[in-house]
Amino acid sequence: MNILFVLDRRVNAGSIHAVAGYQRAADRCGHRIALFGAADPQCPSLRTSVDVESFDHVVFIFESTLNWLSGLKLLQLLNRVPRARRAILDADGMYNDVVAVDGYDRNHADDESQRRWTAAFDALTDRIFQPTLQPLSPKVRPLLFYGYDAAAEWAGPQPAKTWDLLHLGHNWWRWRQVGGTLLPAIARVRPYVAGICFMGSWWDEVPSWASAMNLDAAISCNPEWMRRLHVQILPAVPFAEVISTMSAARINVMTQRPLFQRLRFVTSKYFELLCADTIPLVMVPPDLAEEVYGAAGRELAVCHHIEQTLLDALERPDRYRDAVEAVRRHVQIHHSYQRRVEELVEALECERPQFERALAL
Repeated sequence: MNILFVLDRRVNAGSIHAVAGYQRAADRCGHRIALFGAADPQCPSLRTSVDVESFDHVVFIFESTLNWLSGLKLLQLLNRVPRARRAILDADGMYNDVVAVDGYDRNHADDESQRRWTAAFDALTDRIFQPTLQPLSPKVRPLLFYGYDAAAEWAGPQPAKTWDLLHLGHNWWRWRQVGGTLLPAIARVRPYVAGICFMGSWWDEVPSWASAMNLDAAISCNPEWMRRLHVQILPAVPFAEVISTMSAARINVMTQRPLFQRLRFVTSKYFELLCADTIPLVMVPPDLAEEVYGAAGRELAVCHHIEQTLLDALERPDRYRDAVEAVRRHVQIHHSYQRRVEELVEALECERPQFERALAL
């Protein structure tokens, strides 16, 4: 099957790393996957195409914004790709009623936003997938989408460790978890942790445009507190450097926005952590960690007594590496990108209109 992904291409954010994993896996199992658009020197390994008629299906990946595809380009795509060949991956849970988590994180600012997103999706296709096993809407089909790429595992010599602790990811609906739980834990054990780094956008300041866009809560931070804790803040890195960067830390901590935990969404970060030469600790509920990682995933889930877990992982790394290896074996079987390609092909075939399936026989 030939599949074309269409997404807002960002070299250091979003689903671009997943697309690269899909392409490599598709080549191995006899399918062809490309990214819509011209070649990009920032992503030289990605196969691109604008020949949309040569693809069996076009999958639009929507993340935090709706109107990233210009009207002219969208019109050209819709004119050249029949509705039956279109699908959407709703990566941010926008095709739901308004979901608000404790008055803090939410998928829509209001009902009008929800209606606008829903209408746009309905106008584009009847096939909408979300990266969860338990979608809230009966109109949504589960498709985990993101996966584990064994080919991306760090295979070089053991890198020198620059930090004891690294958090790699943008400050987007993260501060309640970071400022309310992680940083207080770090403060209690700071003398015993050699180096700490937060890497990504919006950790060092709240930009001036945040208030005008009603995004103060989304990118709230306290950089002065982080400086007092001697936390190094660095900008984001391109997706091709994520694994090597994470491998430069003894421990990597993953946080996840509350909305995604409520929706039980899987993201690329769940699997990128396992490709790095590091001890991954995930701040998600243990049952969600087990659902994705298998039984050993509970040992990597940290929600309480975080400072004790950090010190234990630094002092007894071999104990945690056994859990990491068990998790890697699990995701290699259940979440490889080859399996993701097969699931995507099956989902697109099963969702084809009946008359098209009959013609293909």
